[in-house]
Amino acid sequence: QVQVAESGGGSVQSGGSLRLSCVFSVPDWEYRNYCMGWFRRAPGKEREAIALIAQTGTATYSDSVKGRFTISRDIGRNTLNLQLQMSSLKPEDTASYFCAAEPPTWYCAVNNAPVFDYWGQGIQVTVSS
Repeated sequence: QVQVAESGGGSVQSGGSLRLSCVFSVPDWEYRNYCMGWFRRAPGKEREAIALIAQTGTATYSDSVKGRFTISRDIGRNTLNLQLQMSSLKPEDTASYFCAAEPPTWYCAVNNAPVFDYWGQGIQVTVSS
């Protein structure tokens, strides 16, 4: 069973930076080939994919965060460490942020995201003006 532990988030002023982290423990021999990503849900809005990283290491971003956020991952022994470095934060970035992982799939991009099986519980990020 996949286990997930999230950390990071909090409150910051506009223009500031935050880092989110997520560790997946994956008892699957294909864990190195998982598609992984970050999503967010702002108050009154639907959840959106903001950054995905494919098994190849290729990262894609939504237009709303491109150039400001960076997704990265580290692969350990049956663990996947996923990070999201957020810079130049804006009040409109205020949301609950969720990490996600999906077993190997043919497609893994923000504009063509798979249905993810494994999710973090959510991390609150609040940006004040």
